[in-house]
Amino acid sequence: MFVTTKDGIKLYCETAGETGTPILFVHEFGGNYDAWEPQMNFFPRRHRCIAYAARGYAPSDIPADVERYSQALAAEDALAVLDGLGIEKAHIVGLSMGGFATLHFGLRFPERALSLTVAGAGYGTERATADYFRNTSLKVADNFEKDPVGFSKIYSLGASRVQFQNKDPRGWAAFAERLSRHSAVGAANTMRGVQCRRPSFWDLEDELKTMMVPTLIMTGDEDDHCLQPSLFLKRTIPASGLSILPKTGHTLNLEEPAMFNALVSDFIAQVEAGAWTARDPRADPGQVMRTE
Repeated sequence: MFVTTKDGIKLYCETAGETGTPILFVHEFGGNYDAWEPQMNFFPRRHRCIAYAARGYAPSDIPADVERYSQALAAEDALAVLDGLGIEKAHIVGLSMGGFATLHFGLRFPERALSLTVAGAGYGTERATADYFRNTSLKVADNFEKDPVGFSKIYSLGASRVQFQNKDPRGWAAFAERLSRHSAVGAANTMRGVQCRRPSFWDLEDELKTMMVPTLIMTGDEDDHCLQPSLFLKRTIPASGLSILPKTGHTLNLEEPAMFNALVSDFIAQVEAGAWTARDPRADPGQVMRTE
């Protein structure tokens, strides 16, 4: 089915499950709605699940104008999916680019989020590598624009993707094949309009400190440019927890689906039981040992 955003973009959605609280899955740059299959197979046992293709990803609309892509629009698109399906509140689960959209959803529309799972998010937010990330993203955009099929073979073997290939060659091959089908226009505009322009987590510190939505932060321990950003989010968001998956790269939900599903499932269960709360003020990070 399709929903329509406020600016007239049609977004393709798939749903699974009819009962339980809703979960909205927001995909990464290298994925699409179908990259959530391990989750769309597991979570509908207890939840109504929705996965959608972001703008720029077929079969959703692919605007030719780069100005129709942005971090703000990515968060608004997630809201448009909920509105289009008549869902008041949902657990929002996002990976990488989708993790950024999930975080911004929580900042802008906290009343619509039951919880946030921010997985594999952080690229470009570290001060030391911000300029390098933007310049590299522009090169990636150019390469996808020129030859999406050829460049997908290079992109799928990035430093945080080879872990997936080593563990699950067939799963990685399916990921790489899906990547090769990305729209040249959509991929390039997403890189230029969303990835290159999104704010650093450190720029959002004051807002994050006041966001009380229950949040699970997840990263792989070999996804190096997400480690420090994930620690920052944990130290900044009051009702947050951090899970670091061992010997794991960027594509968390596909590389370690059983672990990912178990962690998210337990998190959502705690949220719905009212057991996932803000950090106890007695857990003072400045204290080494109590002396009196």
